[in-house]
Amino acid sequence: MEEIQPTKQMFKGALLLTAAGLISKILSAGYRIPLQNITGDVGFYIYQQIYPFLGMALMLSLYGFPAAISKLVAEERERGFPLSFRSFYGPVMVLLVTINLLLFGALFALAPQIAMAMGDSQLTEPLRVAALPFLVVPFSSIGRGVFQGLNDMKPTAVSQVVEQVVRVAVILVVAFILVNQGRNLYAIGSGTAAGSLMGACAAVLVLSVLFIRQRPWQIPQSYFSVPWRKYIRTILLYGMFICLNYMMFLLIQFADAFTLVPNLLEYGMTRQQAMEWKGVFDRGQPLVQLGTVLGSSLALALVPTVTKKQLRERPGELSDHVKSAWNFSVFIAAGAAAGLVTIFPYANILLFEDTAGTGSLQILALSILFTSLALTLSSILQGLGDIRLTAGIVLLGVACKWLLNELLVPAWGIGGSAVATVLAVSIILLLNLFRLKRRLPDVRLMHFRWSALVLSLAGMVLFLYGLDRSLGNLIAGGPRIDYVAYTLIACLGGAAIYIILLIRLHAFNEKELEALPFGRYLIGLTKGGTKHGKQR
Repeated sequence: MEEIQPTKQMFKGALLLTAAGLISKILSAGYRIPLQNITGDVGFYIYQQIYPFLGMALMLSLYGFPAAISKLVAEERERGFPLSFRSFYGPVMVLLVTINLLLFGALFALAPQIAMAMGDSQLTEPLRVAALPFLVVPFSSIGRGVFQGLNDMKPTAVSQVVEQVVRVAVILVVAFILVNQGRNLYAIGSGTAAGSLMGACAAVLVLSVLFIRQRPWQIPQSYFSVPWRKYIRTILLYGMFICLNYMMFLLIQFADAFTLVPNLLEYGMTRQQAMEWKGVFDRGQPLVQLGTVLGSSLALALVPTVTKKQLRERPGELSDHVKSAWNFSVFIAAGAAAGLVTIFPYANILLFEDTAGTGSLQILALSILFTSLALTLSSILQGLGDIRLTAGIVLLGVACKWLLNELLVPAWGIGGSAVATVLAVSIILLLNLFRLKRRLPDVRLMHFRWSALVLSLAGMVLFLYGLDRSLGNLIAGGPRIDYVAYTLIACLGGAAIYIILLIRLHAFNEKELEALPFGRYLIGLTKGGTKHGKQR
């Protein structure tokens, strides 16, 4: 009984973090649609140019450093060492402050050179403002990391949601006020970057209140030496490698920030056109991010159960969890990608006011499938201890994206960047698949119900095609409000048909259906599908 309770608590904590992460990712993706509407494509381009740096600070404070600190906390508790200010909090804070001061100083000092490398010297000031959130990272990281190390995930979950809510609200309000004042669009970029700083400060405030209330520190009875080498190695290496796996999509955008505008100039555009079309291409980022959240969240909820200990003690159970995580990701991500590709012409008008870049953004939408699967596999491999390898695979994929942009964008414009993204995430996926096959040779990921996938996708696409030929023709060229009803019917109707077909065609077994919300009801939809569902 003593082992079951901590395991149950850890699993509940993982689910809580997954739910908080899902809410945060939806907010993080969703706010960029009204931001584009407020600032236009050029304003959106400016924000997207500095966003990779803001995103890096956010990822370090949410995933990288907290994961490293929670590992240290768990190890120190196992050894019976107290979490004192002298032997733990002080040294860890010194390391975090030093690392983040270096990151802040580098971005602030090199902002002019970075802006020139991006092909737009006016980005210097927004980049300098984007450096400020790094100064807050040490404080939010240590709070989250300590609580996670004590198996208390609630402070991390609450602070994460609060940070995103404040961040999104400030960004949108600041953008609205500055646009109405007729301010320069680059000033709007600086203002929206300040919104990220405000969100980070709100998270620190929440964590500080909980830290003081729960008092997770001890006063040691004797002096303990500080294991500096261990602290440095864990925070720098473990924290950074963990973070790289979560930053895959962010690093892809980082490559676009440096290569897209200069190569669009080679494609034959003027500088103003290149900035506008970079903004058009960035329309696809929030939609792809939302699709990836849908495609990977259910799978990632199962991943905390994948560990090296389970591989040693219960390999059969681990294989089932890996297979289920993969199946959820394949079926949901494929539906999200196909659905978005089909309705994109209407979604583009509804969300962004015109159809600019629709073809290229439809290609980009295909990356939802490969990104979701790559994230799922990298998380599984992390659980099995392959943290450095998966980080290296991500960096290799980003290097491929950078190179492919240099080759394809001068020839195909933003369509070349869309193809480059799909190819880059496909490379990451294939390398992760190869590695997982080496680690778990008995897991046959490609043995799932292909017929259920193909028939369900066909049913959804036929419904959307019929909707396009009927209702779509009626609203074509009409006011933007007409597209609201069409998009809602398309999204809800297409998703319902796809999910019902998947269940009726026994895409999932009974255990997988039970893991879903309303699982018992979904099992009833199979109408005798239990017999088939148990076969895999």
